[in-house]
Amino acid sequence: MKKNLPTLKEFTFINFAIVLVAIGIYFFKTPNGFAIGGVSGLSIILANLFPILTPATYMLIINVCLLIIGVIVLGKKCGFLTIYCSMMLSIGTWILEQVCPLSSPLTTYPLLELVYAVLLNGIGMAILFKCKASSGGTDIVALILKKYTSMNVGTALLCTDFAIAAATFVRFGADGRISIDAQTGLFCILGLFAKVFVVDDIIDSMNLCKAFTIITTKPTEVNKYITDEIHHSATMYSAKGAYTGEDRTVIVTVCRRVEAIKLRRYVHRIDPHAFIIITKTSEIMGKGFRDNIN
Repeated sequence: MKKNLPTLKEFTFINFAIVLVAIGIYFFKTPNGFAIGGVSGLSIILANLFPILTPATYMLIINVCLLIIGVIVLGKKCGFLTIYCSMMLSIGTWILEQVCPLSSPLTTYPLLELVYAVLLNGIGMAILFKCKASSGGTDIVALILKKYTSMNVGTALLCTDFAIAAATFVRFGADGRISIDAQTGLFCILGLFAKVFVVDDIIDSMNLCKAFTIITTKPTEVNKYITDEIHHSATMYSAKGAYTGEDRTVIVTVCRRVEAIKLRRYVHRIDPHAFIIITKTSEIMGKGFRDNIN
């Protein structure tokens, strides 16, 4: 059980991510009616239809119901972090409602507020995914759909969120009449697809490392620096220059961005004629990086 619990550092990042998502929901999504999928989007729609309760209250009710269903249907897959993040997000949004009541959007520029809604939500969700956590909500619905249908989690989640975003095209007036709110609906669809790309890009950025191919005449010094100073390993093999015919050693290694700056400076200092190829990569599996693909 202890293996599945977050470290203090991860727990701090998880709470920071929850605060970001809650701010995005309350200050940018809710005032503009941006139902960009998820339980927050469904809560915004319900609050517009039945204003007897606030969006945060609807979020809390829906999340509790989904968590109960998730525990019954999914069992251990609906773990501690899902329950914690789901409840804290609902409570955090409710606290913001009490502390900073809003009666209208912060600005008169809905596109600007959509950008902030997507960025805050995207950054927060990316941090949660990085910490192997989830905000629950429609994630639970997606896991249930996966269990009983042939859909994978990504497709099920996109279908669920798209249905919620599409519902914003329809507006119910106080007199019961139905009208089309194309502007809000289009903003929500745009925000939904933007969120997908933002989350993916931020996750890739968090995982970003540098792959080095170093062709040098001083392999012993370079290898010692890699193993002793930046604490990574390397692969070495002999090669011959096609133009000069001279023997060289090729060293291949991978390191994080801060380490990459140090390694590049060191190699350039001890071997100014070294040939260095540096490429970006975000998918590295092995000791010191990712131990598995889960």
